[in-house]
Amino acid sequence: MAKSTDKPAFSSSHQAFLRQYHRRKRIIRFLQLLIIVFFLAFWEIATRIGLVDSFIFSSPSRVAGTFLAMSADGSVFYHTGITLLETFVSFALVNILGIFIAILLWWNENLAKVLEPYLVVLNSLPKSALAPVFIVWLGNNVKTIIVAAVSVAVFSTIITLYTNFINTEEDKKKLILTLGGSKMDILLKVVIPGNIPQIISIMKVNIGLSLVGVIIGEFLAAKAGLGYLIIYGSQVFKLDYVIMSIVILCILATFLYQLLSYFEKRYHRN
Repeated sequence: MAKSTDKPAFSSSHQAFLRQYHRRKRIIRFLQLLIIVFFLAFWEIATRIGLVDSFIFSSPSRVAGTFLAMSADGSVFYHTGITLLETFVSFALVNILGIFIAILLWWNENLAKVLEPYLVVLNSLPKSALAPVFIVWLGNNVKTIIVAAVSVAVFSTIITLYTNFINTEEDKKKLILTLGGSKMDILLKVVIPGNIPQIISIMKVNIGLSLVGVIIGEFLAAKAGLGYLIIYGSQVFKLDYVIMSIVILCILATFLYQLLSYFEKRYHRN
C-alpha cells in the first residue's frame, strides 16, 4: 500500500515541475519576442517623427524594402550564399586543424612546450592586423578571406583542446596502460571520447568566430558577400545596405548557433 501511495505523489510533483518549467520557458520566449517588437517599433517611430535621421540609421521599413528589392533580382541571396559558403569552409578548417594540432601537441609533450608561447602570442594578436598582410601574400581573393577567418579561431581552438586533452582523467589513462594498452588506445578510447562535449562547445564558439573572420576578410578582399555589401553601402552612402546586411548577419549567427545547439542536445540525449 505504501508503494501505491508514493508513486502518484511523485508523479504529480514531477508533472507540476514540468508545467512550471514549460511556463517559465514560454514567458522567456514571450519577453524575448517582446523586446524585438518593441525595439523595431521604437526604431520605426523614431525615424518617422524625425527623432533620428532615417538616412543615417535607416528604418525597419526601409530595410525590408531594400531586402525585397534585392530579393527580386536574387542579389541578396547571392551575397548571403557567398558569406555562408566561406563561413562553412572556414569553420571546417578551423575544427579539423584545431583537433589535429591539439592531438599532435598532446602526443608530443616536447613539441607542446616549444610551441606553447607562440600559440599564446598568435592567439592574442589582433587578427584584423594580419588581414592586409594576407592580401599581399595571397592576393585579393577568396583564399585571403578564408585564411583570415581561420586565423581568428584556430589558435584559441588549439589551446583550449590541448588543455582539455592533457587534463583528461589520469586514472583512466593509467588503467589502459596497466592493461597493456598503447598511447593510441588512450587517445581513441579515453581522450577523444571524453572530450566530445568540450569539442562540441568549442564548435559553437567557432561558428560565430568563423563568421566574424569571414566578414573581416570581406571588408578588405571581397567582390561579393555581406561584408562586401557593408563596405560598398558605407562608401556610396547607401546605409540601407549596411543595416540590412547587419540584420542578416545577426539572423545567420543565431541560426548557426541554434543548429549546433540542436546537435549538442541530440548528443547528450544519446
